[in-house]
Amino acid sequence: ADTLFWQAVNGKFDGIVAMYHDQGLIPVKLLAFDSSVNVTLGLPFLRTSVDHGTAFDIVGQNKANPGSMKQAIKLACQFASTQMQKSPAARRITWL
Repeated sequence: ADTLFWQAVNGKFDGIVAMYHDQGLIPVKLLAFDSSVNVTLGLPFLRTSVDHGTAFDIVGQNKANPGSMKQAIKLACQFASTQMQKSPAARRITWL
């Protein structure tokens, strides 16, 4: 168990499910802070988000890195596109 994330990074697993939010995010942020994405499962809609906080301390300083936000949007688009291809019912969804 103590090498689980190392094994995943090296291709042994496609993903990891952690029992607690913080257990999973510590190694993820360590490995890919600027590009990781949080996906919330079990909702009746698709939800992706950045894997970091709001960074109010750097507002207006031109220091923010948009990498995680870009990845969250890209992943949401990929999920939506795949779902649209698989399900005729999903094609009738009204996108906000």
